[in-house]
Amino acid sequence: MSPTPETRLRINENGRVVIPASFRKALGIHSGDEIVLRVEENELRITTLKNRLARAQKRIAPYLKKGTRLSDELIAERRAAGRRE
Repeated sequence: MSPTPETRLRINENGRVVIPASFRKALGIHSGDEIVLRVEENELRITTLKNRLARAQKRIAPYLKKGTRLSDELIAERRAAGRRE
C-alpha cells in the first residue's frame, strides 16, 4: 500500500503530529526508530538514519575502488600514524 503523494494533518496542542501508517511503511519507519528531521527550502524533510546512511554510501561509491572498505583504510592509517609517533 503506497501513500498518497501528500496528506493534510493537524498539529495537536503539544506540537505533535502523527505520521500516517502508509507513509511510515513507505519510509521503512518502525516503532522506536530514530528519524532525522531537516528543514530545507521551508519544508520539513523526514528520513531514517538507515536511509541517510544508504544515500551517503551511494554518493561515495563512485570514488571507491571495488572491494575497498573505508573502515579498514582508516584503521590502517591510524596504525601507521601511531607507529610514526
